[in-house]
Amino acid sequence: MENPAPLIDHTLLRPDLLETQIEILCEEAVEYGFASVCLPPVFVPRAATLLYGSEVKTCTVVGFPCGYNALQQKITEAAELVAQGAEEIDMVIHLGRLLEGNWQAVREEIGQVVLAARPALVKVIIECCYLSAGQMRQATELVQQAGAAFVKTSTGFGPSGAKVEDVQILAKTAAGRIGVKAAGGIRDLDHCAAMVAAGATRIGTSSGVAILKQWRQLLAQG
Repeated sequence: MENPAPLIDHTLLRPDLLETQIEILCEEAVEYGFASVCLPPVFVPRAATLLYGSEVKTCTVVGFPCGYNALQQKITEAAELVAQGAEEIDMVIHLGRLLEGNWQAVREEIGQVVLAARPALVKVIIECCYLSAGQMRQATELVQQAGAAFVKTSTGFGPSGAKVEDVQILAKTAAGRIGVKAAGGIRDLDHCAAMVAAGATRIGTSSGVAILKQWRQLLAQG
């Protein structure tokens, strides 16, 4: 496997986080060359300051983890976070709208957040563990139609995280038009590599450092 670092969103979304942990997260992201740090909204200004001048993006979440927020709340949250320095937004859709087949409402919600977040890119969490294969395909189409940059498998707070078979469905449906982010339960190099082989173009994990150390060890062994 090629260097996985540029694919990884170095993630910490636990409720008990301290600012010192965010500082370490940002230091690690710069040291290892991760794509972004993904952290709670309250830490966006600090992360944006710490990462200024680096190639690591500041990523945060909207409507996380349940997606229950009203649309206007998500719009306001996204706009304010971008103003504070967020460069990528991982938003959670109103899952019930998808489950009841209200495609127009899902598309509109995503599209409105995409507009509010400009110029930041938006990744849309569809929480695959609750969806059928057909619903995953439909959700991926809606994400693409609404102008988002990625469809994302999971919050990491649901009954299960990323699965290879789910990533394959999303990647086949996306067909290169948008990216696919696999997240939730990816803790080692083998699992990361399996997700990339399945079609993931971004990996969300809190084990990024461990994955990079495993990759470097493998590289050293030839």
